[in-house]
Amino acid sequence: MRTNPVAGHWRTMMGRSSDEQHRSATSLELFFDLCFAVVVAQASASLHGTLTRGDFADGVLRFALVFFTIWWAWMNFTWFASAYDPDDVTYRLAVPVQITGALVLAAAGVRRAFEDRALRVITLGYVVLRTALAAPWLRAALSDSVRRRTALRSAAGVAMCQLGWVELLFVRSLFWRQSS
Repeated sequence: MRTNPVAGHWRTMMGRSSDEQHRSATSLELFFDLCFAVVVAQASASLHGTLTRGDFADGVLRFALVFFTIWWAWMNFTWFASAYDPDDVTYRLAVPVQITGALVLAAAGVRRAFEDRALRVITLGYVVLRTALAAPWLRAALSDSVRRRTALRSAAGVAMCQLGWVELLFVRSLFWRQSS
């Protein structure tokens, strides 16, 4: 009897039942949430630093930008996890890539966004995170014909948001280069 070498590594993803109740979060999802808590803590510490220096308007604006970035990425992951629960090797490898993007945001990007007004690293972390999030939505579109249109819209939305961040960085760098 032959076994399928892909079984367990790549499963067909079907949408979760909207009638499902009391689903608990997986350990991987809880770890992902914890990583986002670290990013929010980093942003909060940076906000505290700007407020302590008396730079209220700039600090609040930067915090709002960073927090929105963090919150939106976390919400998109949560929406996917609520819609699908593949729990296979492929998915378990994609989530740590998203976590890596979140930690790049936290460890290197947030501080630079506040202190140096540099968005390159935070954008890099966001691109890593968002690319790894668009892939499962595309995978869901391939697997789930009933929800294919929604999955494709979600993947497109994630990609367009990511492109917007890259464009913002590009436009900002052109503006600063011309005004120097």
